[in-house]
Amino acid sequence: MAVDVLLGLQWGDEGKGKIVDYLAPNYDVVARFQGGPNAGHTLNIQGKRVVLRTIPSGVFHDRPCNLIGNGVVIDPVEFMKEANELESLGIDLKKKLKLSEKAHLIVPTHRSLDAASEAAKGEGKIGSTLKGIGPAYMDKTGRNGLRVGDLLSPDLKSTFERLKKKHLELLSLFNFQDNSAGLEEKWYEGVDYLRSLNIVAGEYYINDQLSKGKSILAEGAQGSMLDIDFGTYPFVTSSNTISAAACTGLGIPPTAIREVIGIIKAYCTRVGSGPFPTELIDDTGDQLRKAGHEFGAVTGRPRRCGWLDLPAVNYTIMLNGVTQLIITKADVLNVFDEVKISASYTIAENKVKTIPFNMNTSDITPAYDTFPGWNTNNLMQTGGNLPSALEKFVKFIENETKVQVSLISIGPDRDQLIQL
Repeated sequence: MAVDVLLGLQWGDEGKGKIVDYLAPNYDVVARFQGGPNAGHTLNIQGKRVVLRTIPSGVFHDRPCNLIGNGVVIDPVEFMKEANELESLGIDLKKKLKLSEKAHLIVPTHRSLDAASEAAKGEGKIGSTLKGIGPAYMDKTGRNGLRVGDLLSPDLKSTFERLKKKHLELLSLFNFQDNSAGLEEKWYEGVDYLRSLNIVAGEYYINDQLSKGKSILAEGAQGSMLDIDFGTYPFVTSSNTISAAACTGLGIPPTAIREVIGIIKAYCTRVGSGPFPTELIDDTGDQLRKAGHEFGAVTGRPRRCGWLDLPAVNYTIMLNGVTQLIITKADVLNVFDEVKISASYTIAENKVKTIPFNMNTSDITPAYDTFPGWNTNNLMQTGGNLPSALEKFVKFIENETKVQVSLISIGPDRDQLIQL
């Protein structure tokens, strides 16, 4: 068998968790390959809203085993909170979850470093979630990091103390007061919990599953426009969020990848700072935010909202090699008499469909195509046939992207999906 990769094509919050939850019964393994507890994959399970931050979104199903790959960074404190919530719902993580021994760990002083770095940027803040994820990835590339496999070492405490000392020295350069000491006890409790789970050599496990003909769904976090290399730098996340990261984040060869499933909202949102060409700073933007309940699942921050941006989507389709599209939140646009899509930009009086080197300093004016709204309160009652206005909207996206739309999400619940 092969690996199918599912990821977001915008600035995150595309609704990946629900789609993974829907597709998971078709796979033997669901594997998270990058990111950390800044993810907020929201699912509605038996009428209860559950937010998964680090644990893969296939955990509610019987068939798939769930793997946290080496490309993920894990905060033992946050992880234990998340695990406790799942276990209260009857999920046996000791049975259903495996951790790659090469995944890196977030330690309490990483949070202080995150806050110090963000404060030092002043007006240039990037909108970090302040969960220590960026500093953890910095320690990874700086070859100072702690990994899950280190939790089994008798030298863990001394290694932890050396890393903490380094962080405190850095904080003194920032003239920033460390406030992480109160978290250490909880951190060690989280460490004990992680030790109780199934820690594996993730790269051997995933390739063994492939050799046995098992099917694997690789789950990405954040969105492709937040990729550290190809996103709207410096307003990006700390990891690679594109499909290539599934290879490095799980230890699989590129030849193992079959389908690349790209998720987009029927409109755009963004959390934090950074360029957003189609942002609506008006009543329409407020209406979108309220209709879509656009507030961060992890941070609670209101999301910036705007119309669908196809130059950005086509850019990320190219980077990821997307083979099929899924559109989420089509129901949110029910309340609009007309909706818009930007298929091109005007930059320096030139019409372009490409992303400039630096979106932060480019004067970008989106050019819009306008479509009638579908004004259908319950899309599930259409019997699987799209309203003509929504069908026209979808066909325009397919024509512009040259990728077929395979699924449309029309509500938060598992069954609120239309297969095309």
